[in-house]
Amino acid sequence: MNNMNFQHFDVIIIGAGSIGAPTAFFFAKAGFKVLVIDKLPSVGQGSSKRAIGGIRATHSDPAKIRLCLRSLEVFSTWKETYGDDIDWVKGGYTFVAYDEKEERILKDLALHQKAFGLNINWLNKDEFMEIVPDINPQGLLGGTYSPEDGSASPLLATHAFYRRAIELGAIFHFNETVQEVILQNGKVAAIRTNLGTYGSDVVINAAGPWAKEVAGIAQIEIPVNPDSHEAAITESVAPFLKPMVVDIRQRPGSSNFYFYQHSTGQIIFCITPSPNIWGFNVEATSEFLPMVAKRMLEVMPRLKNIRVRRTWRGLYPMTPDGFPIIGWDKNILGFLQAAGTCGQGFMLGPGVGELLVRFVNNSLTTEDHDILPYLSPERDFSGQELLK
Repeated sequence: MNNMNFQHFDVIIIGAGSIGAPTAFFFAKAGFKVLVIDKLPSVGQGSSKRAIGGIRATHSDPAKIRLCLRSLEVFSTWKETYGDDIDWVKGGYTFVAYDEKEERILKDLALHQKAFGLNINWLNKDEFMEIVPDINPQGLLGGTYSPEDGSASPLLATHAFYRRAIELGAIFHFNETVQEVILQNGKVAAIRTNLGTYGSDVVINAAGPWAKEVAGIAQIEIPVNPDSHEAAITESVAPFLKPMVVDIRQRPGSSNFYFYQHSTGQIIFCITPSPNIWGFNVEATSEFLPMVAKRMLEVMPRLKNIRVRRTWRGLYPMTPDGFPIIGWDKNILGFLQAAGTCGQGFMLGPGVGELLVRFVNNSLTTEDHDILPYLSPERDFSGQELLK
């Protein structure tokens, strides 16, 4: 292939969102010549801006726990390190139990989570109510509490990664669509877009809900499909709630829901539909608010008079087992998947970005190798992540 006609980069990242932006930052920081391509007009305009901002290491598997523990370090120290206010708040996460089934699940999980380095404990009813005083005490058995978790602004954080990546030499192309992955002897050699051709030995698929389409351009199949989730935000009220509250009970139309009070005083909340709502539709529905309001008032009656200001809908790039797909494609050398983050791309972003640098640098650690089976593109996808 004649490389004389186009610019060559060390790494090309497809997608400038929750994964692509921090990945570009960490590659640029490591000295790589980076190009990021996104079909949308600016950074974080896909699913990133629709995220509610929760950041937790409270997962059920070592892969996401370890990646998110690193992400928490990055988010929590970003302002003091780089000077950007990304609205980080260490509010913690609570998972509440009103049924013996959930109590058993959360207690068992806490043992595994602690073994993987997570600061989490089971709290009995009285202890839990010290953390969340306005929780409904009727039937409350207790819950888990992980105080190191928190939240940040997806828009501010993604834009901070973007600006710092540019300062380090990364190049971003917006309003540009990838049309072809050009191979040479089974290896990535370049990509062609609607606006040009760019050489690289490494292409990273960080396209979020569109990752399956991007992989398909290279004749690669990955089991990532977009699933619609709705969220909302209320008016501001005086501070009364510090941690995120998560209820994992199954209910008609939903499998769990969660809410927290933002630093502005607003309550932000989201629900996980059951069954899944597949597809790219991001139009808000009339079913969401009555369903989630009923569940929220059951857990926290104090919310009954607060007024909702806005609802919206975003896309979760789901895999069959709830774990991300991170790793090299087995058939095309140089094609690296960073897909299927299942609505947790924002909290996984920094940890995943650094992991991708180690992939390309051939510097994977022993801890990396411990978690790669959970993330492998070649796994059988038959398991289930318990806290999706």
